[in-house]
Amino acid sequence: MKINQILDKIDENQLFVPAFQREYVWKKEHAKNLIASLIRKYPTGTMLTWETNRPPELKGGWEYRQEQGSVRIILDGQQRITTLYMLIRDKLPPYYTVSEIKYDPRDLYINIETLDLQYYKKTMMQNNPYWQNVTDIFQRKIRERDVFKAIEDSGKELSREQEDTISDNLRAVENIPDSEFLEQTIPIKAEVEEAIDIFYIVNASGVNLTDAELALAQISGYWPTAREKFKKKLEALKENGFVFKLDFIIYCLLGVLHSKGSDMTKLHSRDNKEKLRAAWEKLDNEVLDYVADILRSHAFVDHTKEINSVYALVPIIVYVFNKGNLVLSQDEINKIIKWFYYSQIRQRYISQLQQKLDKDIGVVVKSENPFDELLNIIKLERPLEISPDEFIGVGVQNALYNLMIWYFKSRSAVCFTTGVGIRKNMGKKYLLEKDHIFPSSILKENGYNQNNRHKYALAQEITNRVILTQIANRRKNNKLAKDYLAQVKQQFPTALALQSIPEDESLWELDAFEDFLQARREMLTKELNNFLQNITVTEESVSEITLGEIIREGESNELELKSSLRWNYEAGMIDKKLENVILKSIAAFGNSDGGTLLIGVDDDGQAIGLDRDFTSLNGNKDEFELHLRNLINKSFGKLFATSGLKIEFPIVDDVEICKIDISPSMKPLYFEIADKNGQKAKKFYARSGNSSQELDISEVNDYINSRWDNR
Repeated sequence: MKINQILDKIDENQLFVPAFQREYVWKKEHAKNLIASLIRKYPTGTMLTWETNRPPELKGGWEYRQEQGSVRIILDGQQRITTLYMLIRDKLPPYYTVSEIKYDPRDLYINIETLDLQYYKKTMMQNNPYWQNVTDIFQRKIRERDVFKAIEDSGKELSREQEDTISDNLRAVENIPDSEFLEQTIPIKAEVEEAIDIFYIVNASGVNLTDAELALAQISGYWPTAREKFKKKLEALKENGFVFKLDFIIYCLLGVLHSKGSDMTKLHSRDNKEKLRAAWEKLDNEVLDYVADILRSHAFVDHTKEINSVYALVPIIVYVFNKGNLVLSQDEINKIIKWFYYSQIRQRYISQLQQKLDKDIGVVVKSENPFDELLNIIKLERPLEISPDEFIGVGVQNALYNLMIWYFKSRSAVCFTTGVGIRKNMGKKYLLEKDHIFPSSILKENGYNQNNRHKYALAQEITNRVILTQIANRRKNNKLAKDYLAQVKQQFPTALALQSIPEDESLWELDAFEDFLQARREMLTKELNNFLQNITVTEESVSEITLGEIIREGESNELELKSSLRWNYEAGMIDKKLENVILKSIAAFGNSDGGTLLIGVDDDGQAIGLDRDFTSLNGNKDEFELHLRNLINKSFGKLFATSGLKIEFPIVDDVEICKIDISPSMKPLYFEIADKNGQKAKKFYARSGNSSQELDISEVNDYINSRWDNR
């Protein structure tokens, strides 16, 4: 079927998306790659449809009528079809609303001379006639003669060959709607369950859908309105500051029905239907709100941004659900909250989520004193007592930061600027902000900058932070700490103590900055340990600033982003030259003050994952890490490969990326690379701003003498 025929069938209400499909989640990189493939006439996959006169619930609120006869349902390929619909029609398809489109692809531009595809960048594309909006070309708002005239008006003359190239390229884009999109169909005789089984098999690799999303698809097959009911509840919780994804609901249902945190297939069977509907009614009308109220009133959690892992709520929800009533004793609540706090600061669910939920839910279901036992499990893995050293150099992403927030709330702490309590009923928007006590700008001028990694970390340390309201943070100036704190003490005499600020004024001097940090570390350690150990109605918890938020800050002297290790997304093939780019960056960080290299994140800060790299190595992250370490070992030696860097695989925006933390090297790192003639030469790289720069041979000796002086 041609693409324009597919889009016509959507407009004519002949082609639908079932409600059990998830929302549009394609990232812009996926949309760009799809258009690039269509321009080059590369394979773009198939569309799997099911023709039926007994369709399940459909997205977009469309009500099927029997007199329509059979209709087609898209089971696989809807992300591609939706992308093409938006780019070609310049509007949303009827089965989606604006809130369901996470990444709108319609600001995609193409260089009509080179066929390079990029998302809109003002400095590159404004008033540049070679860059044209792809949707405008599809809509025929851009014509060949208009392009030629705009280029001529810019003062450039085109050769006949250039005109032909531009004409051919414009035709290549304009002809995309006439391209064939391969379609596979499920016979009309198939039942809903069979269609969803096929849907499951198609997506069973886990690349496209999570286990929870596949389970939700199965649930929607035997309970068509389930997804909408779950989403309605999530919206209600969001209005009160508790923001969850649909996955969270599925984990809750699995926990209360099957006492499990893994094996989502247990929810696939139609045998679950009546039990699941009854369980949801209790969760919806009673349990979820009750647990949220406990967190707000007893744990000082005003927003899920203050929670490191919301999945710690699942064992609590299972416990409350199984109680049979919503009356917990004060002792039960205190034990729940104490365990919850420690699960956060000791990062119980930071890895192996399903396995740990299996174990913890099992304890909740079987034990007479479940939260005592769960706390002991954490204690076996990590010491419960906080030490002063845990604060050294840690930023607001650390679990201890939100522990501080909850502790301050428990004491009725106030904003230093307004005197208003920091306790907020925040709703869906988070309204508290962090601020430096010793201003970051002043500290940078005094050596606490990115040229010294240790001192820069001290400047950002959470012990140099106070909690303000958003309005107050906009009003606060970069005052010296001694002036700022003296003014706060005068206006609000108890405010400093309520946020655990040392009141020895000699520590407020700029030259006593590190002494101030140490004093506050010791003060917080004592107070927080006492707070945790003696929980009654005052508790604490934690939130983290995610790696995704760090990525959104963009590349810097200490952060570099790379799309892949060895997969060329533009060419659609393995490109081992990219491995050299990675090694150059590692060498540059090692030769400078260290830094972090993220692989699987594009230049726009979108996490695109490592699937292509994994496939290119015929394996998974273990094969990837082995290959990467072999490259590093070969280039820089075993000592640096084993002790000079740390490799992790965090999840960002639901995809796995590679995070490489590179320490400053103990000796210069040279990178040997071959030129186009195959001649090898050693190169020396160092960080300069947000890039890795090769140093001229005349500069290397001076740099080495400065960097490794007396070593």
